[in-house]
Amino acid sequence: MKDNNLLEINRSLLEVLLKDNSTGRNILWATDDYLKFGSACSSDKEIKINQVLLRKGGIIKPRIEKTAAEQRRRVRQKAEVFTPSWVCNMQNNRVDEEWFGRKCMFNIEEENRWKTIADKISFPASGNKTWQDYVLSERLEISCGEAPYITSRYDAVTGECIDVANRIGLLDRKLRVVSENTEIRDDWIEWACRAVQNVYGFDWQGDNVFIARENLLFTIAEYYEVKFREELESGDLLRFAKVISWNIWQMDGLRFVIPNSCCVKETVEADLFESKVVRKPCEGCASGDNKKHNGIYCMIKDWKRNRKIRFADIVSGSVR
Repeated sequence: MKDNNLLEINRSLLEVLLKDNSTGRNILWATDDYLKFGSACSSDKEIKINQVLLRKGGIIKPRIEKTAAEQRRRVRQKAEVFTPSWVCNMQNNRVDEEWFGRKCMFNIEEENRWKTIADKISFPASGNKTWQDYVLSERLEISCGEAPYITSRYDAVTGECIDVANRIGLLDRKLRVVSENTEIRDDWIEWACRAVQNVYGFDWQGDNVFIARENLLFTIAEYYEVKFREELESGDLLRFAKVISWNIWQMDGLRFVIPNSCCVKETVEADLFESKVVRKPCEGCASGDNKKHNGIYCMIKDWKRNRKIRFADIVSGSVR
């Protein structure tokens, strides 16, 4: 993709990237940073397509384009701190060292940067781990923001763009392996789809969720262009977008529910003499028991078994 402006694609794609699969509606703004554009952009409102398209898509901006005051406010309110790419690379390298059992698979770390290893990633024929196993290994970025650990299209702190050949994200690494081990377009599409099915991330704030989803989609498109010297077809983009909308989701990471969906419920109790309103707070919020919230629990997709599951059940260990 020469330009990551969704106006150049289609509304169907944008609808998918805004969808919340847990509610069947759209993701929420979940921040009041956009109130200057009207009450329809308040924290509890859904993000609508026409709002995203206002000012040619310029309402929702990555962190680097937000004002310093906006950045400070989000740090105070939601502890939003973005990590430079060289730190993401170091931590992702530790994950790969554990998986491969050896160091320096994708790059060599240098002071505040890295040097990419151009040689094809090796998976010994005699070993018990294949390139397919690597693609299928599951990864999760918690409180993902714009997903800098998953995809490194740009440095989230400086805004500097990073060439495809030098990217270090978890999905970047999987797509590099796919590109090195497939030559037929259909094979690449299939394994790239499996790669994105095995990376997950969540965040509270709707603009972050949307930007993260956008970053994953354009990452896939960019790797495809480098590999095949042509643009990815709109049908394929839509297929990938549907996976991404499940795997990057909006969630209160402490309660495992849609942000601010827990509530105080009122019931009317009556006896022979009077009626009174009884207010009952969310039991989960009151007790700290994440199995007892009255909010909307977040659902994700288990692609291997083709089923929907509650993220809370994964954390509690009740999913088999």
